[in-house]
Amino acid sequence: MNPVLAPGAWVFVTLPDAAPELLAAALATFREDEGLTLVLPQGLAEAAGLAADMPMARIVLTVHSALDGVGLTAAVAAVLAAEGIACNVIAAFHHDHLFVPEIRAEAALAALRRAQQQAGAAP
Repeated sequence: MNPVLAPGAWVFVTLPDAAPELLAAALATFREDEGLTLVLPQGLAEAAGLAADMPMARIVLTVHSALDGVGLTAAVAAVLAAEGIACNVIAAFHHDHLFVPEIRAEAALAALRRAQQQAGAAP
């Protein structure tokens, strides 16, 4: 998996629609029936007057993951769930991006690295 903690704090917000400057700054967007979800830098969301009360850290799994791969998300979720760490996963073309509560970022990273080491040590 090769997890790496990316800099910055991110927040998930939802709006009926977004101004161009918010769209341009969004790390990710997803349109749902209820509105447009944006993953924004926390400071930008706060400056725009949006709720930013759940800052998330982003852990990037730097291994190139396949869109048709089976089991990576489940394995990561199991590792973090065992530690009581919430996780939102966004699978992009090259990598999976894990959003965990900012205050648990180091614990999440440590748990993922332990799991990676244990998997590498398995026969």
